Amino acid sequence: MGDLRVVRWKRHGQDRLYVNLPDGSAVAWADCRTGKVTILVEPYRHEALRLLRPLLTRSSPVSRSRSRSRSSSVAKPEPRTSPPPQAVTELPPLTPPDDLALHRPGEGLRRLLAEKGPGPAQRLLSWLLRRESEWDSWRMGLAGERRVGGELQRLSRSGWRVLHSVPLPRDVDIDHLLIGPGGVFSVNTKRHFGKSVWVGDEMAKVSHGPPQPYARKSKAEAARVQAVLERYADIPVQVQPVIVFVGVTELTKAATQFTVRVYREREVSALGPLGGVLDAGQIDALYAVARHRRAWLAA
Repeated sequence: MGDLRVVRWKRHGQDRLYVNLPDGSAVAWADCRTGKVTILVEPYRHEALRLLRPLLTRSSPVSRSRSRSRSSSVAKPEPRTSPPPQAVTELPPLTPPDDLALHRPGEGLRRLLAEKGPGPAQRLLSWLLRRESEWDSWRMGLAGERRVGGELQRLSRSGWRVLHSVPLPRDVDIDHLLIGPGGVFSVNTKRHFGKSVWVGDEMAKVSHGPPQPYARKSKAEAARVQAVLERYADIPVQVQPVIVFVGVTELTKAATQFTVRVYREREVSALGPLGGVLDAGQIDALYAVARHRRAWLAA
């Protein structure tokens, strides 16, 4: 546990302290403004709190206001009243057409290729002319989703539930959604065979090419998932974004990149041992919402 280190992150109006492993993966983080600590990896709870407490004591506005109150007379603020809890929206009974648990990895791409993709003659002509098309990139994306889906499915033996090709409005989908003892993860698959990839706070570069908004889009996707789950399940949940790169030769993360988990396809098994976030009843409740197609109609 002694290999943990604390890094401060101040951006976009946020002021946070992250407790990271040597590879940069966060195990906990704290909001310096409120003092709230979020544990991401339960086995590191004790050590993370030990590292964060003295730093939060020095930096927390609450601590500073308390110290001022000892030396001067300050009028007590009016007690805050919590807003009334919102009613949980109910879904209709689940039917087979709405059951996303029946989806295979890459279901959305598979259907798109079947409905709108080129026929056998067109594929043969493209192959003979060695001419690439947008359908080639979609087929490669399908292959990547299948590989990552297979890796995620292995985690089911450890109590995890996984969904594939969760449809969102405007003809987009979530490649994979993982729900289990370690929390909820929105997984985005990117296949860049034979390429090197660098991932920053918001953007990524593939073989030094133009910036791609992979990290930013993954965080936005996770926020959409969280909104849906909390709308239909009476459970507060934090959804963590994950990007999995398939077939890359090199994968590098920026030193400041703490908010998105980044893996190669064979590394997603690192999520399996995570625990202490959701119990069996919460996993079942969140999975029941996530597998229902109608829950995502207004995501």
